[in-house]
Amino acid sequence: MTRVVVTGGAGFIGSNIVKALNARGIDNIIVVDDLTEGDKFRNIADLQIADYMDADDFYGIFADGGFGKVEAVFHEGACSDTMEPDGKYMMDNNYSVSCSLFDSCQQRGTRLLYASSAAVYGGSATFKETPEFERPLNVYGYSKLLFDQRMRRECGDFRRLKRQVAGFRYFNVYGPREQHKGRMASVAFHQFNQFREQGKVKLFGEYGGYGPGEQTRDFVFVDDVVAVNLWFFDHPEKSGIFNLGTGRAQPFNDVAVAVVNALHAGGVRDAATAIDLGLLEYIPFPDALRGKYQCYTQADLTALRDAGCEHQFADVATGVARYMQELARNA
Repeated sequence: MTRVVVTGGAGFIGSNIVKALNARGIDNIIVVDDLTEGDKFRNIADLQIADYMDADDFYGIFADGGFGKVEAVFHEGACSDTMEPDGKYMMDNNYSVSCSLFDSCQQRGTRLLYASSAAVYGGSATFKETPEFERPLNVYGYSKLLFDQRMRRECGDFRRLKRQVAGFRYFNVYGPREQHKGRMASVAFHQFNQFREQGKVKLFGEYGGYGPGEQTRDFVFVDDVVAVNLWFFDHPEKSGIFNLGTGRAQPFNDVAVAVVNALHAGGVRDAATAIDLGLLEYIPFPDALRGKYQCYTQADLTALRDAGCEHQFADVATGVARYMQELARNA
């Protein structure tokens, strides 16, 4: 029976991967996480797993072969708070742990599919998986970039691998099972709660040469992220570092309109209409984010398509509508 490990398995993307594996009939899954924040248990309470292991205990036991044959590790465990100022913690948690896990996977003959981040591009205006465009703006982005660099070096640009190693540079992911993330949850999640509590949604005002709500990101629905992870799981011969976004940049205003259209009777045509009806409010751009904020991201999908993955991604209107329905059912 196929055995897999999902680190960060009680987190946002990790728990959605577990759910998708269950849908395939795979439940021999070891979930690795840190449940100090106990409410995260809700993300896996409705899922079928073989075992749960605390992150402090897992990595040493796995390195020693304590879990027997493991086909693949989906490595989603990380500190994803882009505003975390403790660089030592970030590098220990995101870089050093990942390096040890890679070494263990190579020794044990286990495939590694891991979470990188579009934060590696930082101040770049081009989002292609090559070093000249990698300019992180914070220590989170650097921790992810350094591991990508290590993989390029260790794997000889992924040409001399015996077992699959695939890294995914996630862009702005949104969707179910992110409620525990607090301030780092998606804008769609926060706007759902804003609308329920205040009857309107909020966005940052002008910044970086962009008008109010016009900062533009590549927003990707978590179901699409999971689908690409599982495509690579099904294609063990494919290795490398890949952008995982839609390839379609859309302004935050599009997210606000999609949220309002899902929650407000009658809907709105555009952001200007939402403003006129008092359903959208712009707030000053926070000082804490100045100089550390990506105003534009758009995944270059050339490498993903060249690998043979032709998955079609939902746009904001479609993905956010599905997400709002899910949140409303569980509210």
